[in-house]
Order: sequence, then structure tokens, then C-alpha cells
Amino acid sequence: LPGAQMKVLFDVNHPAQVHLFRHAIDYLESEGHETLVTSRDKEMTLELLDAYDVDHRPLTDAADGLLGLVAEWTVREVRLYRVAREFAPDVVVSRPNPAAAHVSRLVGARSLFMKDTVLPEPMRTLVHRTTFPFADDVCSPPGFDVGVDPNRHHTLGFQELAYLHPDWFTPDPEALADHGVAVDEPYFVLRFAGWGAYHDVGNGGLSPEAKERLVSFLDERGEVYITSEDDLPPEFEDYRLTVPSHRIHDLLAGADLYVGDSQTMPTEAALLGTPAVRVNTMVDEHTMNNFVELEEEYGLLFSYADETAALSTVEDLVTDDDTDWGARRDELLADKPDVTNAMLDLILDERADRTGVESPATARTLQYAR
Repeated sequence: LPGAQMKVLFDVNHPAQVHLFRHAIDYLESEGHETLVTSRDKEMTLELLDAYDVDHRPLTDAADGLLGLVAEWTVREVRLYRVAREFAPDVVVSRPNPAAAHVSRLVGARSLFMKDTVLPEPMRTLVHRTTFPFADDVCSPPGFDVGVDPNRHHTLGFQELAYLHPDWFTPDPEALADHGVAVDEPYFVLRFAGWGAYHDVGNGGLSPEAKERLVSFLDERGEVYITSEDDLPPEFEDYRLTVPSHRIHDLLAGADLYVGDSQTMPTEAALLGTPAVRVNTMVDEHTMNNFVELEEEYGLLFSYADETAALSTVEDLVTDDDTDWGARRDELLADKPDVTNAMLDLILDERADRTGVESPATARTLQYAR
């Protein structure tokens, strides 16, 4: 019943999901609800959970390739079932994945999935067929066809606003200064993706030549900080990011420009009011609605499949820019909801209308944030 103490299991499989769920976890615990977090050793997921003091139980290590992933799913499902059977959750919250979908049904829990990624085939069909038939609620940004009954599909705003909305996040320049960032001087953040994940097959980002040209140009105009999924080549070692991973959003908020070939970080930069240039081969093939909105409606993002065109835009933004990026961000925030509040409404089942999320039932603010 709404208002009763609940037990909520969060299944966290990726670093971005730590940010997505952590404020909801904090709020639920502050209100006397019981939470349990299961985790997956992928990139910096465990590091972030530890940095935010989120207790968690690691279940599996991230596997490579489609066959490896299916094998990992099988092991994860068995381990997650054992944990969930002991914990007896009322709700399981996760990104769409088969283990969470099946286990929630097996233990009699309601399932809530937060989706904001378009997967290439055959992964899209595989994930959808093994996950969504078992889902109670599926949330996505506008423009996503998730293929579930409309009464189970809830349209939210940008899911990154679950942790970057000003109700939950205030940049901390002093924390950056403590790690050697000259916050009063121009600086630029670069992100190089790894492109080895199952959903990245056949796609790629910046070439080594484009990276060299980009770094050389920006280095003459400010400090350059590089975060990379792959090993950095020796010539870029001096630019390696030394700011802790849980401070990356403070860094993005104060940057003069973000450039990279990843998918999540350009959205984060744009939502923080930092102009973002995104360049990879998925721009033409898999252009998701969130990228279209940020570019065409708010002018905070610039997406390119052609790296030469991307570098030309970088040069224009750095050398001839008098845009009020903060005003553009304010316009976006006026249009978009606080996703953590909307998520909590669904977890706690506080909304009378379950056909869409329009406004939070309860105001929840930064006082619950870490």
C-alpha cells in the first residue's frame, strides 16, 4: 500500500546506472524503506558505488561478446535469484535486462525498468523478447518505441536529469581545485569510448589522427582533460584525467567545451549547460530522440558522423562563441521533469494516473543527495 514500508532491489550493471539510481536509493532509505543493491563489475561501476557509500553485492564481471554476455546473463540470473529470494523485494528497479525481469517475476516483485538506449539488431530483439514480457513498468524518454502496453509505458524526460537536475546536483568547483583543476581558466573535457561492447559492433568513433588534431588545437587554448575507456597512447598521457570518477559532473559543469565519441557523456555535458560535440558512426544510423532534442530544440549538442565536420565545429565554438549556454539550459530545465521524483512516484506507486508521468506527487530535494 502507498505509504507502507517497502523493500526495493536495485540491479546496477553499468557506471551510468549508479548515477541514475543513487538519489532514489538515498531518499528511500531516508524515509525508512529498505534497499538492496546488486552490482556488476564493469568499468568503474564498483568504484562509483564505493565512492558514494552505496552498499552493494557484486554478482558478475562484465563479459565480452554476444556469447560471453549470454553466459554472463545465465550466471547472473541464478545469483540474483538467490539474493532476491532472501531479500524478498516488493520492487526490482533496473535497466532492461533478462535477469532482473525473470527474477522479479519469480519472487513476486513488481519490476520497473528505465530504458534510454536503442540497441542494434539482433541485441534489441533479444533483450526485448526476454525482458519486456515480464516487465510491470517501462520508462523511457519521449520518442522511444518500447513495444509494451501503453498502460505499462511511462514517458519521462532525459534520464540523466535523475542526477543532474538542480534539485539533486550543485557543482563543486572547490572539489575540482583540490585535484589540480584551474577552475577559473579555460578547460576542455574529452571522452574517448572503447567501442568493444556488444551494442557497439560495427561502429566507431574518432580516429587516432582526429584525436591528435583535436588535442593539439585545444591544448593551445586551455587545459585538456581526457577520460578514456581504452588505454591512452603515450602522447596523451599528460592529459589523463586525474579527477576522481565521482567528480566528473563537477568537471563537465565548469568546462568550456566537451568533445567525445561516447553516447552518455555528451548528453550530461549538454544538460549541465556545457556545449557538447558528439562524433561517432552511430549518429546517422541510431540517432536517438534525446540527441535530436538537445540539438534541434535547445542547441546544446552538435552531433556528427563525419569527424572533419565535428572538428570544424569545435574550432568555431572555441574561437568565436558568444552564446549564452546557461540560458539554453534554463529553457530546457523549464520543459523537463525531475526524473528521480518521477521514478520514486512509480516505485512507491503514489500516482493516481499510471498512464504517464507529468509531475511528482511529492517534492524531494537536494537534502537527500549525497
